[in-house]
Amino acid sequence: MTIIIKTVAIDSLTPDPDNARTHPDNNLKAIAGSLETFGQVKPLIINGQSIVLAGNGTLQAAKSLGWSEIEVAQIPAHWSWEQQRAFALADNRTAELADWNSEKLAAQLLELDAVGWELDNVGFEKLQPPTEELPTSKRRPVTCPDCGAEFVPE
Repeated sequence: MTIIIKTVAIDSLTPDPDNARTHPDNNLKAIAGSLETFGQVKPLIINGQSIVLAGNGTLQAAKSLGWSEIEVAQIPAHWSWEQQRAFALADNRTAELADWNSEKLAAQLLELDAVGWELDNVGFEKLQPPTEELPTSKRRPVTCPDCGAEFVPE
């Protein structure tokens, strides 16, 4: 199967009216921040009627940024409605089933924070040091606000 990516007018697309996934404000803010920072690096997935099966949050965030065009890839024309629905659900669910390696996540967030990266643009909050005072001879642990992992930076 060859996948063709093309640029289309955002107004030509229809958000999936049966999308089982919701996009609260913090999610849309993170998606918009990612789009502003990195641009669009993966296409929305649409069917032959230009209904977005995967990327509804990206579509909404791109609209909020005032984009007029976006890249899409179309699923095979022979897919049944059931295949389309199953794909849309799988696209949303598979990432949810993964776990974070909290130590690696916290180390990477700390590293990005240390060089001034806007963590909001990748969906995370700025790291906050613990509130309790530690002896100055000891390094202070840092707690990841999203996963709760605590580690001591080197």
